[in-house]
Amino acid sequence: MSLIAIGALICAAFVLSVVALVEERTAWSLVQLLGALCLMIVVFAHVAEAFSLLPRMGWGLPDSAGHYVDLVSAIAGLILFPVGFLARRFARRTLFH
Repeated sequence: MSLIAIGALICAAFVLSVVALVEERTAWSLVQLLGALCLMIVVFAHVAEAFSLLPRMGWGLPDSAGHYVDLVSAIAGLILFPVGFLARRFARRTLFH
């Protein structure tokens, strides 16, 4: 159940990041979108693990390709998404004040 809730939030963040990139076309909105894309990969990795999709990836097993795809995507997403989001907000604040 929590996978569905988190997945829905990540999907919403991805869609809003696409909208931000289309509207603003800035480097920071692209960074935010890349972060959201990495988080989407994490969601897909967990869905693949839950439904045994692509079993050769070794989802959930230590030292497997699936483990490292999940880990690297999670780290990148948790860095890029908030950096892009906050930089967009601060850039807007300095432009309009």
